This record gives sequence, structure tokens and C-alpha cells, in this order.
Amino acid sequence: MLPDSAWQAIWLTLQVATLTTIVLLVAGVPLAWWLARTRTWISRPLAALVALPLVLPPSVLGFYLLVLMGPNGPVGQFTQSLGIGTLPFTFAGLVVGSVIYSLPFMVQPVHAAMISLGERPLEAAATLRASPFDTFRSVVLPLCRPALITGAIMSFAHTVGEFGVVLMIGGNIPGATQMISVMIYDHVESLEYGTAHILSAMMLAFAFIVVLLAHAFNRRSLQLRGRG
Repeated sequence: MLPDSAWQAIWLTLQVATLTTIVLLVAGVPLAWWLARTRTWISRPLAALVALPLVLPPSVLGFYLLVLMGPNGPVGQFTQSLGIGTLPFTFAGLVVGSVIYSLPFMVQPVHAAMISLGERPLEAAATLRASPFDTFRSVVLPLCRPALITGAIMSFAHTVGEFGVVLMIGGNIPGATQMISVMIYDHVESLEYGTAHILSAMMLAFAFIVVLLAHAFNRRSLQLRGRG
């Protein structure tokens, strides 16, 4: 049996992952569309910045986020001026760090799908006098639905498995900022291998199911596209 603290960590992890995925759908999809359509020079540095978490060590990203959002950082001073305090070691800080760390897992597949659309669907919508927003909502999003679902699945799963960033930003406060990955580390450090085995097995099963579902969904999408 798992202790109550483990269920608290599981519940907190699911909350952070769900909210992170929602934020990425709302903010990451328009960003992917802008990167797919813009021709300005700033798009390449911004695309590289979005992809940076893929190659940057999580502890490094977490450290700089901690500095930026701390009491002496520009973000921390701004949030303090708003009267909401600082974000590190809070639930909100976990979500902000998770959004930044999982951003490429949403933006990159959606961006690739939007690039592959080509100009013909957009030109057809323009001939029907559709506004840019209507084109995006009624043409682009439906055609990119497989990529949206894949991005949401991978963003959620990636957030569940975070360690370095959430440890730096959230610390290890039981019941407040302690997520599953950090709890596993705690149990291993305390030589409590029984609970660590159970939590690790749950994470392994979850990761396997997510990858399996993503592959099955992508294969199904390709089959439907081939028939169309």
C-alpha cells in the first residue's frame, strides 16, 4: 500500500500536468502557427529558444528560472509589485516551469503539421472570404488535429516525468510542491526501495501506455489520411 503522501504527490502531479497541457494548447498552438507563417528574422531565434529545453539540462533551466522568478529577479520583482509574491516553491511556479520545459513537445509537432498544410487550403478559405481567425479555427485546427492530440499527450506525459526543473522551482515540500519524480528520489535516498519500486513501476507503465497510444494514434491518422 502507498502512504497518503504518495497519493498527494500523484494528485499534485496530475494537476500540474493537466494545467500545463491546457496552457500549452492555448498559448503553444498560436505560437506554432505564428512560427509557421511569419517570415521575419526573429522567428529563427525564437524557434531556437522554444526548442532549447530539448537540449538544455533541466537543472540549468530550473536554476535560471529560479533566478528570474526569485525575489531579486525581474519576474519576481514584477510579481511582487502585483502583490502575489514570488513564484518559486509554489504550485503556480511549478506550472510556469513545466510550461516552459514542455513547450517544445507541443510546439514542434504542431508547427511541423502546420508547415505541411501548404498554401492550398488557406487560399481556398481566402476565396470564400474567411477572416484569418476563421481560417485558423475552421481550416487549420481541424487539419492539424492529429498533431494537436499528439502534442497534448506528449506534453502531459513529459510534465508527469519532470524532475530537475520541478525540483529547482518547487523544491520538495510534501503536500505542496512534491511531485512523483521527486518523491521517488526521496525514497531511494532513504533506502525505502519498496515504495520507490511501486511508484517507479507506475511511472514505467504510464510512460509505456502513453508512447503506445501515441504510436497507435499516429498510425491511425496516417491510415485515414491515405484513404482520403
